[in-house]
Amino acid sequence: MAQVFDEQGNITPVTLISAGPCFVTQIKLQDKDGYEAIQIGFEKIVKANKIKKTARTKPYRFLREFKDGLDDAKMGNEINVSIFEQGDTVKVSGISKGKGFAGAIKRWSFRDKAKAHGAKDMRQLGSTGSRFPQRVIKGKKMPGRMGCERISVKNLKVINVDKENNILAVKGAVPGRRGTLVEIYAA
Repeated sequence: MAQVFDEQGNITPVTLISAGPCFVTQIKLQDKDGYEAIQIGFEKIVKANKIKKTARTKPYRFLREFKDGLDDAKMGNEINVSIFEQGDTVKVSGISKGKGFAGAIKRWSFRDKAKAHGAKDMRQLGSTGSRFPQRVIKGKKMPGRMGCERISVKNLKVINVDKENNILAVKGAVPGRRGTLVEIYAA
């Protein structure tokens, strides 16, 4: 994240996203694949071949499919930040940060118990079952792994578009840690 100052001197928190260039790698059609979508590749991987000592190209590091944008898509088309303008609103989707194993109070925002009169189990869950069906029912809010889920943040405003470096400045925070792959949709 970074911050940008406007003409009045107000600070706006922004997230800088390296958005592209992406390339159309495949077009899925209804009669051939059973559904319609375009496949987009990001970050082409180039590794040296150890035996022949020559550079060889492998597929893209990230591949994603999108149902939108089929009208004007052609194989090999480049998609970069030039499709966005300053002031647009976008939706950003990605995988949130993983937080490891967490108790029920932190994971589900439960209240803790009384902290006085000899209480010994202040941050514990409490009762987990009932008399019938005499087991813990699936989906019960209990301690476990927290984070690492797909999250979408809507209505983020595009503050700046750097077309030369393919960098998009979006107001606010986006899901995930630094270096996480995110998907940007025009809203």
